[in-house]
Amino acid sequence: MSKNNINKVVLAYSGGLDTSVILKWLEDEYGCEVVTFTADIGQGEEVEPARVKAEAMGVKEIYIEDLREEFARDYVFPMFRANAIYEGEYLLGTSIARPLIAKRLVEIAKETGADAISHGATGKGNDQVRFELGAYALMPDVKIIAPWREWDLLSREKLMKYAADHGIDVDFAKAGKKSPYSMDANLLHISYEGDILEDPWNEPEEDMWRWTVSPEKAPDEPAYVELTYEKGDIVAVDGKTLSPAGVMEYLNKVGGENGVGRDDIVENRFVGMKSRGCYETPAGTIMLKAHRAMESLTLDREAAHLKDELMPRYAKMIYNGFWWSPEREMLQAAIDQTQQVVNGVVRVKLYKGNVIVVGRKSDSNSLFDEAIATFDDDQGAYDQKDAEGFIKLNALRLRVAARRRT
Repeated sequence: MSKNNINKVVLAYSGGLDTSVILKWLEDEYGCEVVTFTADIGQGEEVEPARVKAEAMGVKEIYIEDLREEFARDYVFPMFRANAIYEGEYLLGTSIARPLIAKRLVEIAKETGADAISHGATGKGNDQVRFELGAYALMPDVKIIAPWREWDLLSREKLMKYAADHGIDVDFAKAGKKSPYSMDANLLHISYEGDILEDPWNEPEEDMWRWTVSPEKAPDEPAYVELTYEKGDIVAVDGKTLSPAGVMEYLNKVGGENGVGRDDIVENRFVGMKSRGCYETPAGTIMLKAHRAMESLTLDREAAHLKDELMPRYAKMIYNGFWWSPEREMLQAAIDQTQQVVNGVVRVKLYKGNVIVVGRKSDSNSLFDEAIATFDDDQGAYDQKDAEGFIKLNALRLRVAARRRT
């Protein structure tokens, strides 16, 4: 990429050490104007300080946006309609946030007439892939600058020295108390990587966790929550109507208070390496369990089983950065069609890290027929004699094979 052709860049900017250094580095290396974009997707920290830092560094065009509702409504909720989980463990908290950020980066680039976009993802991780695949899908000719693949500032010490040499205020007093972990947070989760977690044998330190109490210290009395579903989405909690972001904020709170949502995973990154990470996903853990319970009552057996077969493929698409791909959109359309009947209420009990489904009902879409399922006299609703022919037909090929063996 010719640096001479880059006059303006849109940077995904947090205001932290890495992106503050990137901002200055872009100005120096590319001689370009930088537009900053900071998104509030529920990370639990104020985003307005990023404006102050950007202004102090001379940035003229600053975008600070509250995207919590859009994130929950258009990304997290559709994903949970699919019951998506990667490698049986990971609820895709970081993965699902990247398509939205990529979308806004290219939109802002078009609005401001920028020549390129830039991000602070490293050359070892998945996020560079997710940002860039999303950007290319939405703006095919976009130019992308990934400083971690260009510069030699490959340690925190080098970044701090660069900041000091260039008069970048990163609050050194606070920086000295910085968590040793690499963390990412949004409405769905908070993740932790690095430091002692780089050895998969080390147990995470208790003071690492920020959203959840340990199950051992969770209340001795369980908390009950009722979740109302319409077309596969939670629309009310305990009878109170809430927005998608409101649902997640409440479930994060009550789940965290009861020790729900901790996970310790070794996962396979798209770029080829294995990585150990720890996650807190209280709302997501509750949502997944409750949604499956609602589907168990309302979805046809074969539709439910087909969804389960497709889900790992769908989850892998999100993990690998293919949210904006035609195959993900095709699967989403099929998944959303199944959700037309996923209506009703699920009651869960939260107790010392566990999410236990204790009730589910659907007045309009339940396929559970007590008259058929009962162990008592079903008054002719089910003729048990029919089972003999059903079994023999299914056993036919097995019996033929057995006779040949003998």
